[in-house]
Amino acid sequence: MLIEKNKKNISLKPLLLVEDNPMDIDLTLQAFKKHKLANKILICRDGEEAIKFIEKHNSPADPKFPLLVLLDLRLPKFSGLDVLKFAREQPNWKQVTFIVLTTSQENKDIDKAYELGVDSYIVKPVDFDSFLEVVQTIKVYWILINEPPFSLR
Repeated sequence: MLIEKNKKNISLKPLLLVEDNPMDIDLTLQAFKKHKLANKILICRDGEEAIKFIEKHNSPADPKFPLLVLLDLRLPKFSGLDVLKFAREQPNWKQVTFIVLTTSQENKDIDKAYELGVDSYIVKPVDFDSFLEVVQTIKVYWILINEPPFSLR
């Protein structure tokens, strides 16, 4: 069935994790592994690296063009908000799902992220079991249930 094949191909597009904290990277990778995520996870470790990645991988036909981005706000060189703003200025990246995954609960950060076009804003849980629940929710909703824009199929 063509629809099932297309859905399978969509769900295998990579995810992009933009995170500078090695412990948070490891925690995220462990959580996705525990939930048996088949998607490859690409990592950018600062805002500058993320912006360069966006510039280089700007076509949905590119195998590294992600299904979604998990974005920390507190990054060196360029903030997560700078990365989000830059991405939303790129025609194809306007359609990529961005999920802010950060420690910031500040209203100004939340408001600015939504103003710039974030799809979801999640405050990182402090314990691993709670983080596992967040990752499970991301996997089920954003990867398995949500229908991405046409250009990402």
